[in-house]
Amino acid sequence: MKIAIGSDHVGFDLKIKIIEYLKTLEYEVTDFGTYSKKRTDYPVYGQKVANEIVNRNFERGILICGTGVGISLSANKVKGIRAVVCSEPYSAKLSKEHNDTNILAFGSRVVGLELAKMIVKEWLEAKFEGGRHSNRLKLISDIEEKQN
Repeated sequence: MKIAIGSDHVGFDLKIKIIEYLKTLEYEVTDFGTYSKKRTDYPVYGQKVANEIVNRNFERGILICGTGVGISLSANKVKGIRAVVCSEPYSAKLSKEHNDTNILAFGSRVVGLELAKMIVKEWLEAKFEGGRHSNRLKLISDIEEKQN
């Protein structure tokens, strides 16, 4: 599986550790920035990763900022993105199983490394269940279409 990852300056250190972790699990990971702790704006990286997902260059994306909220809001502005902010593994798992989320976000000021690893692992291993959840995703897509 190919994973696109991005962060702002606040999430930079945790992003580097998550990239290392993903590589130990044998995922192919590409970092879309930021590449330092120099102050930057999270919407830039949320959009970069989201575009890679909707253009089908990557199967899933991971975003990290201080809380995960701002960067996920930015990604969710891209049509076709279903980014979720998670601070624990259960929601991460169900977000994939029920909502077919394609981007996971979390905050470096909210979760530590070991919890972040658990969240990432649950999300990556989860599979979309389809069925009644497919109907709900269509309703979400319909809302998105009406906005454009």
